[in-house]
Amino acid sequence: MTKKPTKKEALEALDFIISVLKEHEQDLDRLIGELDDVTKRFGKTGEVSGKFDAVEGRLSGLQTEVSDLIKFISSPREARTHAHGPPVIVKCKQWEDFKVLATGAETVSFLFKEAEKTFQADALKGGRVLTYSGEFPRDTRLLKIWLARELNVAADSVFEGVLAVG
Repeated sequence: MTKKPTKKEALEALDFIISVLKEHEQDLDRLIGELDDVTKRFGKTGEVSGKFDAVEGRLSGLQTEVSDLIKFISSPREARTHAHGPPVIVKCKQWEDFKVLATGAETVSFLFKEAEKTFQADALKGGRVLTYSGEFPRDTRLLKIWLARELNVAADSVFEGVLAVG
């Protein structure tokens, strides 16, 4: 059985996530600027201009979401749900990051994808949906027990399936 991460380790994981999100935000700023330059070079003509505008709008929206996510993760407070809109979805690439963020979750779901020999785990905690996808053993009964222990969640709060928004 793995030891529970310390508060310092959890904060280090959050700091890492925040720094990665800030890097993505800077990349989005750069891409929006480049897209603006390309749009100006092509001028305001027909279909190409409309597509550029649509892409620029989507990038701006994504940039806003990343900024909001950085602020949400960075601000110290009690866990709370969003007053408006769907919860933030945090996709973890490393099991240890998911484990730190999802420990004590209200509900955990999982899907075992036998063809790809992977599983996906989703956890609802503090109004956020946390997600992990990676390799795991074949027996899903063992997976349910393991997830409950790893995340300090009652076994009856873990189910095979998907947590989804709306």
